[in-house]
Amino acid sequence: MKTIQILLTGVMCLAAVSLRAQFGPGAMGGGAGKGLNLSGSTKKLFEDNKAFSGNMELQVNSPQGPMTVPGKIFYLEGKSRFEMDLAGTKSPALPPGAAAQMKSFGMEKMIVISRPDKKASSMIYPGLQAYYEEPLQDADNDYKIEQTELAKEKLDGHDCVKNKTVVTDKDGSKREFTVWNATDLNKFPVKIEQTEDGNLSTMTFKDVKLSKPEEKQFDTPPTDCKKYENIMAILQEVMKRATAGGEGAPKQETPK
Repeated sequence: MKTIQILLTGVMCLAAVSLRAQFGPGAMGGGAGKGLNLSGSTKKLFEDNKAFSGNMELQVNSPQGPMTVPGKIFYLEGKSRFEMDLAGTKSPALPPGAAAQMKSFGMEKMIVISRPDKKASSMIYPGLQAYYEEPLQDADNDYKIEQTELAKEKLDGHDCVKNKTVVTDKDGSKREFTVWNATDLNKFPVKIEQTEDGNLSTMTFKDVKLSKPEEKQFDTPPTDCKKYENIMAILQEVMKRATAGGEGAPKQETPK
């Protein structure tokens, strides 16, 4: 029972990070904001760079304390792939042993592939050979961006222009970001901040490469995974395996 409680607590905390990572409702995801992706108003922050890859770190500050999730990002003309290292998450809200337990259950890695052309995001747990999909309501048209220079700063070895960046949609709704655009990386936003409901969300990027990632990085659905209805269905399967087999790594089933 303790094992399941740790697993549930860890996953629920990370689910909260995924929601907050959208930089507020609709900011990442073009409206509904299902899962992590770079579309909608956030896509405008990357309009000078149509293809790139690199390491990323997502930090969310909340009343429970800061939570940091490391990962990788790949982006190609609207399609995005986030590879999140859930076992590497740092947060006072996570119980002791959560990282090790997530590894034992095959949930230490999560991949989010967003395809605006298919209007869907796939949330993939490769260690479980499982995934589910969420609709992606992408509304990339008619966004306008306005930048006001705040300062010139050095960030992780890059000369950056720190900008107040406001993105406005066709209905006049505005979203405000603080963005550090690296002058030596074609204005790439190596750091993005937004405050929503009093909580600060930050994405930082390192080892950025402005070359095209391989197209196959964005292939969906994954052919080696079984599709589930949602994250709760996956958790129910994990708990069923844990109850049947005791603590430790669950026995993998052949995907159907």
